[in-house]
Amino acid sequence: MSNVNGLNEGASNQVETSIEIQLTNRDRKTVFFRGILVFPTVIFIGSFTQTMHAGASFGGLLFVPALLALLVRGVYPSYVLSFNKSMLELNARIAAYALLLTDEYPSIEANPNIKVDLPDIDGGKKLSRVLPLVKWLFAIPLFIVGAVYAVIALVLTFAAWIITSATGNYPESIANFVLGTIEFWNRVYGYAAVLVTDDYPPFTL
Repeated sequence: MSNVNGLNEGASNQVETSIEIQLTNRDRKTVFFRGILVFPTVIFIGSFTQTMHAGASFGGLLFVPALLALLVRGVYPSYVLSFNKSMLELNARIAAYALLLTDEYPSIEANPNIKVDLPDIDGGKKLSRVLPLVKWLFAIPLFIVGAVYAVIALVLTFAAWIITSATGNYPESIANFVLGTIEFWNRVYGYAAVLVTDDYPPFTL
């Protein structure tokens, strides 16, 4: 088995994503039917958004509670931080499986092979109390660039689906781009949705 481990290095004040990617000895049957197999996990992650829509966004992340706590008290509640970290990791596990980076079915609990690390915010003391109000505006260019990356990643994933279903091997060049796209979006979420950094994320993968 050959693996590629992705880690957003050199950006200690950004969200860092680590995913072990399986390149060889893939299960061609589960790859071929991946769109069907991943559907229950999509329903599961969607249930968080449906049940907490008043205080959640971006796939179940708690945005409003974090915003209000920072704005009013200058504090980021530890339980909100823990929840958002867990949701980012759950999203990453589902994305890694849906985009064919691994054959390991997304677990409900934490998986050491797929991790998302948040920067140290010292309970919110290191964060601005007013910047979260306008981060969504500043992040618009990031959303546009991220959408372009996402479209390219989906096209490449379709190509990888054909290749991997036929050969049992996932192209490393495609894996690097798809992984980079996941990392990019997690950095954007960290800035604009989870609010754990005031440093503007880079546009590059």
